[in-house]
Amino acid sequence: MNIGVISTRLAGTDGVSLESAKVVTIAEQAGHQTYYCAGELDPELKKRGLEDGRLHFEDPLAKQLHDRAFVEKEAAETLLPDIAKRAAELKRPLRQFLTQNEIQFVITQNTFAIPMQLPLAQALAELMAELKLPGLAHNHDFYWERPRFLHSQIEPFLDQFFPPNLPGLSHATINSLAQTALKQRRGLDSLVIPNVFDFHTPPPGIDDFNADFRRAIGLEPDDWLILQPTRVIPRKGIELSIELLHQLGDPRAKLVITHKAGDEGLEYLHELQALAKGKNVAFIYAGDLVDDQRHEAGDKKIYSLWDAYPHADLVTYPSYIEGFGNALIETVYFMLPAVVNRYPVYAADIGPLGFQFAEIDWEITPETVETVRGWLENPETAIPATTHNYELGKQHFSHQTLFELLWPLFK
Repeated sequence: MNIGVISTRLAGTDGVSLESAKVVTIAEQAGHQTYYCAGELDPELKKRGLEDGRLHFEDPLAKQLHDRAFVEKEAAETLLPDIAKRAAELKRPLRQFLTQNEIQFVITQNTFAIPMQLPLAQALAELMAELKLPGLAHNHDFYWERPRFLHSQIEPFLDQFFPPNLPGLSHATINSLAQTALKQRRGLDSLVIPNVFDFHTPPPGIDDFNADFRRAIGLEPDDWLILQPTRVIPRKGIELSIELLHQLGDPRAKLVITHKAGDEGLEYLHELQALAKGKNVAFIYAGDLVDDQRHEAGDKKIYSLWDAYPHADLVTYPSYIEGFGNALIETVYFMLPAVVNRYPVYAADIGPLGFQFAEIDWEITPETVETVRGWLENPETAIPATTHNYELGKQHFSHQTLFELLWPLFK
């Protein structure tokens, strides 16, 4: 059958885009044809897709409606008619996509979960109901999980469309906490789809293209590359990574930030840079040299995130909140030691499986520092833990896991 994948953005290295690609892989293995519709698409996806900027969460009108709802907290009586008006406009490109590609099944990626594009959710839910289209809502972040969405005058609207209860629409969450909350709040059953990697294929290593990555970001041969492979936003807790390096007190330790800042403004990046300077921590912002795909821009190399991992000595993952933990499972895949904050989903779904990380509870302790120092000074001492973690990852978070979960839906 023809499957339509719909989201605000299917591009780059954000978790929604990455996990969407893995679900699509399973659908295609089951013999289905996939098409894409979003406000932004990766170049490869445009060949089988419709890109319309009005669907993006950064669309000016979408942002305006978002701010009216969650910043100004405007009354529903005046806000909802404007959302409905925009939803009617968005139905035109959505209908075009669905009909031209003869879509028989829809996979929504976070469209019905986080309310950054209010009219898109209404438009798509109404269209799917009208056309009696079955589908899967892959829900990564629900509105009640983010404090900024908890206070508004449109809560009945949110409960109607985030997510909607439609005939033929199945739901997937990415952790057990969200699964329980969805059942309690909305009475909706859901399938838990964790972040996964192809653990049956060895991770890529150092090759001719990425061999110079350390030099390109300004590291000396003896430096320790401490990798922070996350977006630069406050909930990632990067100040804890800075504190770790501060307490290590070793000039060889360099904290490397791989993702471009700006998703939630640049203020947090500037705060981190000032904090690192004040604590005498080497803070390398490499976001301008790392993209979702390796390529060359003029005479400058642009590396992928997977070009950075083989060079890393340690990964820091001190997040306060995560939907699951894509970069953490990626770290397991690349067999690297890691420092992990016990954020709620980790404590519920990942930690109990028996992974061996240097765990912290919202603060850096002397014990954590000494564990990390041992790994960095004697890398062979980390091998038992990283090997153990890889085998656990293969067991619980492999493509085979995803295949077994989704095959009944797509077969």
